[in-house]
Amino acid sequence: MWGGSRLSCSGNRFLGVVLSRYRGTQTECTRLITSAVYSENQFSWTPQTKSWVFSEYRIMWFKSYRMTFACLNRIKIYRYPWTRLYSTSRTTVDSSEVKTFLALAHRWWDEQGIYAPLHSMNDLRVPFIRDNLLKTVADHQPGKPLSGMKILDVGCGGGLLTEPLGRLGASVTGIDPVDENIKTAQQHKSFDPILDKRIEYRACSLEEIVEETTEAFDAVVASEVVEHVIDLETFIQCCCQVLKPGGSLFITTINKTQLSYALGIVFAEQIAGIVPKGTHTWEKFVSPEKLESILESNGLSVQSVAGMLYNPFSGYWHWSENTSLNYAAHAVKSGVQDHPVPDEFVFKGETEELRGQDSTNAGAQEELKK
Repeated sequence: MWGGSRLSCSGNRFLGVVLSRYRGTQTECTRLITSAVYSENQFSWTPQTKSWVFSEYRIMWFKSYRMTFACLNRIKIYRYPWTRLYSTSRTTVDSSEVKTFLALAHRWWDEQGIYAPLHSMNDLRVPFIRDNLLKTVADHQPGKPLSGMKILDVGCGGGLLTEPLGRLGASVTGIDPVDENIKTAQQHKSFDPILDKRIEYRACSLEEIVEETTEAFDAVVASEVVEHVIDLETFIQCCCQVLKPGGSLFITTINKTQLSYALGIVFAEQIAGIVPKGTHTWEKFVSPEKLESILESNGLSVQSVAGMLYNPFSGYWHWSENTSLNYAAHAVKSGVQDHPVPDEFVFKGETEELRGQDSTNAGAQEELKK
């Protein structure tokens, strides 16, 4: 029933797919796929059954992280009805962090409580987001400068930043993996009918949003979040994936320095009790240089990085040239983006882009006939 095809590939380490021609006139079929991964001196084979959609006489391209190979022989094209770049099995959510914030879910809107520094931080981060977004639009409505923009607030907590962005006219989606945080946020926004229409809250992870939609938001905000995720690079990749070309990513976080350990953990958590013990893990802090490197490698151009300092005695934040403690970063996604797809296949059903490669294809087909 299945006729094999020879695969031409490069690289010492590869993922392969054994497939053949399907004989019939159906528009959808179930195929048996065997994937092979070379590790040290042995192959590991894993059979899977998946559903594919095909059209006649196309070219099938397999794309992995480090190599690309073509299977040409006038075979039919098989591809997913949608492309899922990331799987929810690769989560960036730290379960221990979820437990920490679950216990504090009812305290988000206590402006004099443990989240007081985040309430005060809005004096800096809201104008920072607003002003940088306004640079991308020709005009705006008075009183609703962000009207028409779609913003994703990742790790929104109780909605401390989500609501101010909604008041500026934006349509905001706030997501958080802690269900109790979302309940608190929904309850608070219900007191304002206008916000109730502009803001949507969801108890889910960023990876789940990626699997549902891509390039849907004008801006993604991750404020005081990246120091709590378990896989920063995957997190940034996901942020980039949901951003429209030319969209903005805003991050506020803590630098990884000796000073941040002394003040952010020893003083703030263990001595002064400004934040609960165990809220932060110094090893998860990230320097502006490392963050910029990750952003740039994912097609995001860093526009600005600014230091932020908190005065525990006055309870206010102010901007600073010193980034050794807290800092804010703004990056913009490039207009043409090649998404990184680690260890996944991308199936391209259109062959128009390959028409200019006739000579290469001809050589590859001759190889397949041998």
